[in-house]
Amino acid sequence: MDVSQYRELSIYVIPVFGVLALIFAFMKASYVKSQPEGDANMATIAKYINEGAMAFLKKEYSMIAIFVVVVAVALAFLGSSQGNPLVFVAFIYGAVSSATAGWIGMGIATKANVRTAQAARTGLPKALDVAFSGGTVMGMCVVGLGLLGIGVMMIISETMGPGLLVFDPMPTISGFGLGASSVALFARVGGGIYTKAADVGADLVGKVEAGIPEDDPRNPAVIADLVGDNVGDVAGMGADLFESYVGSIIAAMVLGLTIESHPYRGAMIGPILAAVGIIASIIGTFFVKTKEGANPQKALNLGSIWVSGTLMLIGTFAAIKVVMPDTFNFVGVDKIFTWYGTAIATIAGLAAGIAIGTITEFYTAESKGPAQEIAKQSVTGAATNIIAGLGTGMKSVAWPTVCLAVAIIVAFHFCGLLGIALAGLGMLSTTGIILAVDAYGPIADNSGGIAEMCLGEKEPEVRKRTDKLDAVGNTTAAIGKGFAIGSAALTALALFAAFTKVAKIDNINILNPFVTAGLLIGAMLPFLFAAMTMKAVGDAAFEMIEEVRRQFKSIPELAAVLKIFKREHEGEKISDAEKDAAFRAAEGKPEYGKCVEISTQASVKRMIVPGVMAVVVPIAIGIIGKIVNPETPAAMLGGLLAGVTSSGVMMAIFMANTGGAWDNAKKFIEAGGGNLGGKGSDAHKAAVVGDTVGDPFKDTSGPALNILIKLMSLVSLVFAPFIF
Repeated sequence: MDVSQYRELSIYVIPVFGVLALIFAFMKASYVKSQPEGDANMATIAKYINEGAMAFLKKEYSMIAIFVVVVAVALAFLGSSQGNPLVFVAFIYGAVSSATAGWIGMGIATKANVRTAQAARTGLPKALDVAFSGGTVMGMCVVGLGLLGIGVMMIISETMGPGLLVFDPMPTISGFGLGASSVALFARVGGGIYTKAADVGADLVGKVEAGIPEDDPRNPAVIADLVGDNVGDVAGMGADLFESYVGSIIAAMVLGLTIESHPYRGAMIGPILAAVGIIASIIGTFFVKTKEGANPQKALNLGSIWVSGTLMLIGTFAAIKVVMPDTFNFVGVDKIFTWYGTAIATIAGLAAGIAIGTITEFYTAESKGPAQEIAKQSVTGAATNIIAGLGTGMKSVAWPTVCLAVAIIVAFHFCGLLGIALAGLGMLSTTGIILAVDAYGPIADNSGGIAEMCLGEKEPEVRKRTDKLDAVGNTTAAIGKGFAIGSAALTALALFAAFTKVAKIDNINILNPFVTAGLLIGAMLPFLFAAMTMKAVGDAAFEMIEEVRRQFKSIPELAAVLKIFKREHEGEKISDAEKDAAFRAAEGKPEYGKCVEISTQASVKRMIVPGVMAVVVPIAIGIIGKIVNPETPAAMLGGLLAGVTSSGVMMAIFMANTGGAWDNAKKFIEAGGGNLGGKGSDAHKAAVVGDTVGDPFKDTSGPALNILIKLMSLVSLVFAPFIF
């Protein structure tokens, strides 16, 4: 193919695959909405969750909009001065696309939860089908809007310039990625603060202090907790992977342009592999089926790892053989590379992603040794539980890091810096189904809460089925975070390499004191960021705990229920008639709305400073480096990016896996007839404390760190032409 043919390929074919993913998402959304909601009580609870979730998004997006406008104005001014007025348009488009994916995905998730609970009344296969279909909407919206956005920006760039070889659209497409990253960070941090404030309030006051079972409707924080599952693990995770997905494609495009004599082929391989990944993901969804009594994990693994992964493996070799030249070299590099080497580099990332997912499952799954060992340590109290959890989390960093290192070396050997970018894209190539599996988790969790609140002891088999789905969801969520963090490392490294090309840095000498200073500051930032987000969760949780305690004390009907649970826990036998009378009297008494409002206000207010820091710091360091070190002005910023990437990846893996292991250690004690004393035992109380500490680890700070390192790289990439 000649250059003009590749240009037509980008304009007419690549966006089509984005539209295809969106059509499939629409079909799945229609299927979910066509399923029955259940009885009026179930529909009412679902309505509370949906309204709380969408109210949070409206509030959060209104705050993010202010930030987007400010940055867009700055980019408009700077872009006009550099002769590229499209950067600010692309930034806004990227932000809107990311926000739209979160809005659609969460809207369907909050409709799928009650329908999953209703489906569980008929059997496990139907419940899995509904929950996974709800998650598929989120996954397909992310890849569809992401690839469509990149395709549209390429079309706009092409129509405004005489072709890619003369007019470089990369600053515009990088602006699209920056918009997506900005929304992702705020969504992840804000959603994480919300969900954990509600979760901590519901757990510590409801389960530990009051002895109320999980998801009991008498707990005032229970609706806020169920809302939080959606804003954190659906909208937040969706924005996270949208940003990772777009960032990996952009990095591959920027580095692909450096292929000598074939820049357009190099730039197109990233979007084409993403298109292949969409097809593989769609096909994989049809294999997620289970039977009554079977383990849903096997069905999810079959579709998301084996079927989609195998199709992606075949499609990668086929696509690269068609698009890439048989042999090529990069500008300024003498080494000759091959098309099959490019494929091997991509597959190295895909293999590393599967390996990291498997390792993450080992360290976090309820059925595996590490989580069970933490559970055993809970017998002697919360202190030993926390010590064991921290040790497990630190140990879990080792093998994923080795996998990343091997993938980087293999990818670089076979395809240079472009190979590293393609390895990151290979890891994220099947994001459509990976995110579907991840978003399935909170839907299953919500369905269990609805079943507990509305069906209770009347239909215990429903809760057993939703618990089976939820237990798998905890593991899939941990695996999803492993994929996100691993891809963040490769994508950040590729974006860093792209930054060096834009900033015209040949090498970074760590003996340069300015580089060392930037390196140290960068390595410190993940700790400061994690501290800020952890404190935000603690402050928001304090407000939630005070509100829940107030309601238990000031609302007589809730106080009466609390006394019954305490008497029962102390061994006193309570008659069914007395319990039923107290429970009926308490119906409708908890003030759920106040707890939802507290989480919303607290999270939106406290997400601002960490989010702004990620954008301001690299710009500030770039300006300072130019002033104090005019000979190599970008070196200090390069050191900063190297430091934040290496430190941030380690911290993110540690926090995500530690939290996941603590969570499933608690689940192990609760499972079946009760291990190590079961629910209500001292071991269980200690495990709840560990799980509560781990909640902001795995759902707020840890996941947000992988966005931090990529956002700082993208900020540097976009603003480098203006600073240097």
